[in-house]
Amino acid sequence: MAHTVFKGKDVMKTFLISLFIVASTTVFATLNVAVSYPYIGAITQEIGEGKVNVNVLAKGNWDPHFVVARPSLISKLRRSDALIINGAQLEIGWIPPLIKRANNRNILPRTKGFLDLSGTIDMLDKPASVSRAGGDVHPDGNPHFHLDPNNILLLAHAITGFLVSLDPANRSHFENNFKTFKTLWKQKMQKWSDTMALAKNKRVIEYHRNFDYFLKAYGAEGIATIEPLPGIPPSSRHTMELINIIKTQKPCCIVHDVYHSTKTATYLNDKTGIKVIIMPHDIGALDSIESLSQLFDYLTSQFHD
Repeated sequence: MAHTVFKGKDVMKTFLISLFIVASTTVFATLNVAVSYPYIGAITQEIGEGKVNVNVLAKGNWDPHFVVARPSLISKLRRSDALIINGAQLEIGWIPPLIKRANNRNILPRTKGFLDLSGTIDMLDKPASVSRAGGDVHPDGNPHFHLDPNNILLLAHAITGFLVSLDPANRSHFENNFKTFKTLWKQKMQKWSDTMALAKNKRVIEYHRNFDYFLKAYGAEGIATIEPLPGIPPSSRHTMELINIIKTQKPCCIVHDVYHSTKTATYLNDKTGIKVIIMPHDIGALDSIESLSQLFDYLTSQFHD
């Protein structure tokens, strides 16, 4: 039986090759980043392009408050290096169970690999007190802050810093991508402001207060909701009150999300003639919305007439 004999040079050569392979894998490894919602995924992809693999947990046409903890989502978290969430307790019903079942210490809250974006934002609608009598109130304030295009830049800046902290070797790559994103986004914001100029001071009814940030950004006002309280379905009595509000305060329209039933909105339209606008809240909420730019193109286009 033949035996292979390794000489000193061969051993050293093999060792150096192995070391180079390991080092290369470490330096050029792509970060696996899980994110809760599509809009976060889009920003993270822009900033981390080529250096980050993004896994989005929820779909854009789902109710962002309620996501089923499916095995596929657990698997995504289990192999992630980091996790970025919206925060402000929007994911409180589904992210904590997923994190627990994923058993991945890289993505635990208050660790290097976890980013809660709500800490970046001065939030609206902070309740003075919280109780079940007020419905499903978010104690930290309204969590739908990404629908103000100004906030997108704050979120992108936070994500840039987060990626740099995880992969400092690619700092210049992430920061240059942010600068490019910021320049292009500001150009688009000017276009959206021009489109929304006539929306200033308009009054609006919402189903749920998904669009408060969007309305405030352009000087419009949400004066009532089809929900009598957050998370509570509309009652006959409340619907009659809405009819009176429509007749006396003359709001321009009802802005309605894609995941709640439009039955009450259709009834209000039948009784008062008020316009009902279906408003996507995230990328993928409608089939035609495939990017952040398309999301705001669509939202602003609904108010120009």
